[in-house]
Order: sequence, then structure tokens, then C-alpha cells
Amino acid sequence: MPKLNPMPLNPASFMEFGTVLDRKLTTQIGINQSTTTRYHKMASVKVFPSDAGVILSIFRGTYRGYPFEINMMERHPIGTQAFFPLSEEPWLIVVAPDAGNKPDQKRIQCFRAAGDQGVQYNCNVWHHPLLILAKTQDFFIVDRESDNTNLHEYFFDKPAAVIDIAS
Repeated sequence: MPKLNPMPLNPASFMEFGTVLDRKLTTQIGINQSTTTRYHKMASVKVFPSDAGVILSIFRGTYRGYPFEINMMERHPIGTQAFFPLSEEPWLIVVAPDAGNKPDQKRIQCFRAAGDQGVQYNCNVWHHPLLILAKTQDFFIVDRESDNTNLHEYFFDKPAAVIDIAS
């Protein structure tokens, strides 16, 4: 079983899967009589059909323990999904390209995001559900309102990879 060693998250390495949300890389605009900084247009939400609702949520992740086996992945075919941490704790992102309606096991990648970095997954990008390194961690989420038509899950017959943060 392949070992995934998390690599640093940056816009170039993540481009195939979506957008890195990083305040340091975003246009900053002073607003409200210069008492507020707006980090402008970190990403553009895409939903299909275009009149579908966009929702804002908070997800609370729970530590799963490491090493951690990747047994499943999910994707959202008709809407992007953005995750931005609400604390400064680092976290992990596991993604894979599509291989004919399932994740490409040979190309699974793991990224280590800083606590001030988020991501927006493109439509149809296979990713693992939330993986955190702290005991619990909250995330601000932007995604398409759905009746589960925007969720495909794939369960591997045997673990596709293991995340080993000790190495």
C-alpha cells in the first residue's frame, strides 16, 4: 500500500484539483473607513444549474489518528466546495484525479495546509472528507445546497494509501 507523505499546499501543486484560499496571496482592500480588510474574491463558487442555492456552513472535524488508511473518497459533480479553517491549526487534504467514475488510486496526493490556508475543490474532484491534526477543528464551508445529488462516494476494496505523518 502506498504511503502518502503530506506535501506543502501551494497554488501550483493544487491547480489540478481546485483553488488554494490563502490570505497572503489575495488582493487586500481597506473598507469601512479603513477599519476592515477585505480579502477580495478568494475564489468563485460554481453550481449547476446556475440558479441552485449556495450555502454557508461550519463543519467541526475530529482527529482520526495517524497513520491513517484511505478507504474511501468523495466528489461533488454539480458544485464546488470550499473549506477554510477557523483556527491556526494545520490540516491535511487528500485528492485524486478521476479514473472513469472512481478515484485514480495511483495518483492520490496528500497536501499539508497551514492553519491560514483553505481550498476550494473544483467540481468532480475526488477528495477525502476532512482530515485534521488537532483534537477538533472548525471550518467555514461554502457549497451547493443539495439533496445529495451533489455527492458521489467511492469505497476502495482495500486501502488505497496510508497517511504517515511521522515520516
